[in-house]
Amino acid sequence: MKILVTELMWEDGMEELKRKGYTVDYDMELSRKRKELLELVPGYDALIVRNETRVDTELLDAAKNTRVIGRLGVGLDNIDLNACKARGIPVIPARNANATSVAEYVMAAMLDASRPLSAADADVRRGNWDRKFFTGSELNNRTLGLIGMGEIANRVARRANVFGMNVIGYDPFVAPFDHVIQETHVRPVETLDELLSESDFVSIHVPLTNATRYLLNHENFPLMKPHAHVINSARGGIIHEEDLIEAVQLKQIAGAYLDVLEKEPVQKDSLLTKVESIRLSPHIAGLTVEAQSRTAMLIAREVDKVLGGGESICAVV
Repeated sequence: MKILVTELMWEDGMEELKRKGYTVDYDMELSRKRKELLELVPGYDALIVRNETRVDTELLDAAKNTRVIGRLGVGLDNIDLNACKARGIPVIPARNANATSVAEYVMAAMLDASRPLSAADADVRRGNWDRKFFTGSELNNRTLGLIGMGEIANRVARRANVFGMNVIGYDPFVAPFDHVIQETHVRPVETLDELLSESDFVSIHVPLTNATRYLLNHENFPLMKPHAHVINSARGGIIHEEDLIEAVQLKQIAGAYLDVLEKEPVQKDSLLTKVESIRLSPHIAGLTVEAQSRTAMLIAREVDKVLGGGESICAVV
């Protein structure tokens, strides 16, 4: 059987598939070569993608022999789940394989905002010694607001607890006795506005849906503290980017750390690149070496289960 991989996949996952006897064809740029992808996909039993490959009805109609789709990550907004379900094609995300990596990214962002060591290093190398300017702040006793309280937020909360932070969370789908509240002592708040007004840092951990698109915008940025930072390691489109730029320029908030953008890769003329206090990274929150390996191996093994006639524990449809 043949498996087509259209985006970056760590080598050990592909070797695992080859060891089990599969033919694996790999082109990490194939997601950007739509015509070629549509021509190739009919010949494959499985498709493995990341977030750039549009798995829509057009692609699914072409994928006449595809029996399973593996997703190297957890976001599913690029996959038409209803269309997959109608065709009986299970979709397998890498459930929780990169959760620790994303949680550590959030902690790194908060530490950078509090103690910008790279900026201090650059300033010293220019011959300066400005101890007052680089006097930072502590995370201890600061309030972290989590939008969404799933597995990644749970891991963020555990790490924030160790730093002595106060952690609050907003998630209408979390019950009072769920583990993220009971085990990590996150204090739930009833409204998003309440979370924004209380938090020194706001970290986003929800999928991109019709309900979460532009969840943060010009209406609620003014509710935040002037020294607050927003961290988005979830999905672009949850923050209204033009409104964010305006909020930073008006000093309604101090800045943001964006690992995801509404249009990726970043546009050359994007105003986001012109605002120094908005820090950008190329969708790498979940891409540590360890997370890449775990993700690739999990998807390889779960895809193999389905192709072998079994069921995946990670399948969402």
